[in-house]
Amino acid sequence: MRTLRPDQMKTAFAGLLLVTVVILTTSMGLAEIRTGPGVGERIPVFQARDQNGEAVTFQTLRGPKGLLLLFHRSADW
Repeated sequence: MRTLRPDQMKTAFAGLLLVTVVILTTSMGLAEIRTGPGVGERIPVFQARDQNGEAVTFQTLRGPKGLLLLFHRSADW
């Protein structure tokens, strides 16, 4: 049996990890997960609470020029 150097071990592990992720992703159907509506596609109806606890919807937020929603997830949540 051949002994691998530490740099060869890292490369082999990275390759094995990549192959595992690809296999799991395709077998679980995760390759087709969408992250949001496409260009020109209608958004789903939603209701959320604002910083004051008031219920808001797309219709209540939209202005004369439309609406840009940005969802940002902080690393310290």
